[in-house]
Amino acid sequence: MSFAVIQTGGKQYKVSASEILKVEKLEQAEGKTIEFKNVLFLNDDKTTEIGNPNIQGAKVEATILKNTKNKTILVFKKRRRKNSRKKYGHRQPISLVRITKIFSKDGKLIAEAAPQKIITKELVKAGKAREEQIKEAKKTKSESDKKVQKSIKKIESKEKKKPLTTKNK
Repeated sequence: MSFAVIQTGGKQYKVSASEILKVEKLEQAEGKTIEFKNVLFLNDDKTTEIGNPNIQGAKVEATILKNTKNKTILVFKKRRRKNSRKKYGHRQPISLVRITKIFSKDGKLIAEAAPQKIITKELVKAGKAREEQIKEAKKTKSESDKKVQKSIKKIESKEKKKPLTTKNK
């Protein structure tokens, strides 16, 4: 399995083909292809290349899936004994990126992502049919579970356990 270590937004990421990353917001529009040229480390099945600090000529291609905001981080500041409190939140802008290709310093393709599946109406219909099959299987399973529960109740009623200790008042 081949991978690369890239640097973007002041952070380093270990990436492989068809992986989806959350990176600092990129200025390109959604659906655009971008190149990360700050490749610090490359690992193929046979060879390993280490940059000093970068590998010249190596690059990683990716497509931007979505520009959005990350989860809310709550910030709460309190000064004790001063009756002073401040609460606010922050949502960091991020870009969701899917890694498509990894190239070595010679321009040779090391890894490529498999094509993404496109959801069509036929696939949705097939999925609904599969959901119906699953519901039917669950119904039959629940009916058999009811039979098991009844047999357990019968056994328990026959055994009628007496309490270990009895208190007389």
